[in-house]
Amino acid sequence: MDITKALTRFGASGDEPVFVLLHGWGADERDLPELLNYCGCASADYASLQAPIPYGMGYTWFGEWAHEGVPKGESLSRQADEAAGAIDRWIAANIDGSRPVITLGFSQGGLLAAHLLRLNPARYAAAVCCSGWLVPGSMPGDRTLADAQPPVFYGHGELDTIFPAEEVSAMSAFWRAHGTLSEHIYSGMAHSIAMPEMRDIQRFLESNNLIRPRF
Repeated sequence: MDITKALTRFGASGDEPVFVLLHGWGADERDLPELLNYCGCASADYASLQAPIPYGMGYTWFGEWAHEGVPKGESLSRQADEAAGAIDRWIAANIDGSRPVITLGFSQGGLLAAHLLRLNPARYAAAVCCSGWLVPGSMPGDRTLADAQPPVFYGHGELDTIFPAEEVSAMSAFWRAHGTLSEHIYSGMAHSIAMPEMRDIQRFLESNNLIRPRF
């Protein structure tokens, strides 16, 4: 599996972070860049990656699933490792190693945004997971994460029925133990992203000195 298409904006230099944007099931690389305008990152550099597997009018990171783009168990672990590995290789080849990388994704992309920290903890400064879930099992990077406690944002809707409640709880519990977790549950929201979440992401990024405060 390889990443063959990305929408990018690289203009800054030095130690400014690059946002790696990872879309959800059936979307494409054009889906998320506009969100940066609503979370204090309108001028930030980004790379929005297209998932490699065609699906419907868009693309998917996982080619097999139990329901609605959601794999389970061993299938999820295998496919998540394959997709995260492809993303990690693309980043190594296309983003200067001296620049911090912040992953931001929705649904399948949200899962991968957090999973990349487990795959390669030294490379990623933070993760923003919107309506994602946890890959089961342990990974070699988990012990490093427990020591480093990187900042992780996890936002999800109160009415989101895509994942069982125990999977959401497992995601929360893992990142409370392995990161500095900022979790937000949005009343009345299903499997989606809302403006209050964008404001919370901005506060998360500012409070962790990942972007400059906007006044």
